[in-house]
Amino acid sequence: MKAILALEDGRVFEGRCFGAVGESSGEVVFNTSMMGYQEILTDPSYNGQIVVMTYPLIGNYGLNEEDFESRKPFVKGFVVKEHSLFPSNWRSQFNLDEFLKRYNIVGIEDIDTRALTLHLRNFGAKKGIISSVDFDKNRLVQKAKDSPSIVGKDLVSEITAPTEFRWDGKSQVKKEKIYKVIAYDFGIKYNILKKLSSYGCEVTVVPAFTPAEDVIFRKPDGIFLSNGPGDPEAISYAIKTVRRLIGLRPIFGICLGHQILALALGAKTFKLKFGHHGANHPVKNLITGKIEITAQNHGFAVEESSLKGAGLVLTHLNLNDNTVEGMRHEDYPLFSVQYHPEASPGPHDSDYLFEKFVELMEKGSIGM
Repeated sequence: MKAILALEDGRVFEGRCFGAVGESSGEVVFNTSMMGYQEILTDPSYNGQIVVMTYPLIGNYGLNEEDFESRKPFVKGFVVKEHSLFPSNWRSQFNLDEFLKRYNIVGIEDIDTRALTLHLRNFGAKKGIISSVDFDKNRLVQKAKDSPSIVGKDLVSEITAPTEFRWDGKSQVKKEKIYKVIAYDFGIKYNILKKLSSYGCEVTVVPAFTPAEDVIFRKPDGIFLSNGPGDPEAISYAIKTVRRLIGLRPIFGICLGHQILALALGAKTFKLKFGHHGANHPVKNLITGKIEITAQNHGFAVEESSLKGAGLVLTHLNLNDNTVEGMRHEDYPLFSVQYHPEASPGPHDSDYLFEKFVELMEKGSIGM
């Protein structure tokens, strides 16, 4: 069946439909990972976006019930050069086409994903629409133009857990001592919870809109701020909450949590041209001088020039574009990174950050 991907700037790609039949719009971004498509599809940080995979063959090892990174996928569409109908892996339970149909995600294949990626890299992420029901190119371009932007939109409220829950998933325990951690769910990935649990953390996940007073009442050993989708400035309620919690307990933030923490302290954020999406981004640890290959997924970043006035110190730097990848506070027991140390998919060079969080909790902090 025919399908069309149309961008807001008039660029149109014709291909074949797979997955659900229908129409869906979102911000079109590209991901450079060579594998891990199930983890990418189920990463809540992609809410509001259509994901283009740069690797040409996707779906060759299938999908399964165990490798989800959240309760369901939140991507608005999926774009590949070619998808595999016949996956080969002993863990595979269904193929990519079946997966997309199950969750009503529109996909398109057999387009020039290299040309599309170059276009997005040169001109920036674009609003777009995939359709397998409307083939009028001019009308689709207009629909893409009229679709909502992710800038200024609260995408977290659409995907955060409706109620709190205690993480009880299986994890390989590295530390026996239990630290009570409250994790704010801005779009948290399951592998983050597995990592925290493996380092001896008893994690309670709370919705993004949970008041600071509720957390203060529980007296946790540490507070975790998760990854999530979209514009951090649009999550004003979270910024206000985090500002109230700063200095009361050790805080560790990842991705959107990193940006919210920066805004709560008075720093600034901005939108990247085409974002960082992939499992191969080099980051320099300015404390050790070592280079880490990291997994990343974000479209916004913290302004380096705004760190000093907020009492923040740059700790990690992106070697591709020199953007902020990590920070700590001069006085408070908190730190954060822009990338994903839990990987899934991606390398495990940054696993030490979870141990650093535990060390902060071991030292203790100002009482609540």
